[in-house]
Amino acid sequence: MSKGFGFDKGRKPTTTVSTLKPTATAPATPPAPVTAVFDRLPDNAWLREAQLVRSAKNPDSAIAPLPFSAPTLWRMVKLGKFPKPTKLSTRVTAWQAGQVRAWMAAQATA
Repeated sequence: MSKGFGFDKGRKPTTTVSTLKPTATAPATPPAPVTAVFDRLPDNAWLREAQLVRSAKNPDSAIAPLPFSAPTLWRMVKLGKFPKPTKLSTRVTAWQAGQVRAWMAAQATA
């Protein structure tokens, strides 16, 4: 006798495919454009790494304002090509949205 699978030896399964009801799935909504999210933030808003760069591990990062990865971000910080972050606590590092916007504007004019 098999427990937990909905059937016993010699008996029909308790749930058949024909009795399962299909569930309706909501249509996938496209992510909000980057400008719709990033531009609405005040300049003093704090942004963490996951909110700035794209990551294959985080599907929400598709709307990140910076078109490069986290290692590239840290490489640029180390070289002085990107603003240094602020350490908010021992485990939290973040950038102010205004600093990131200023950097992006400088890149657009360069």
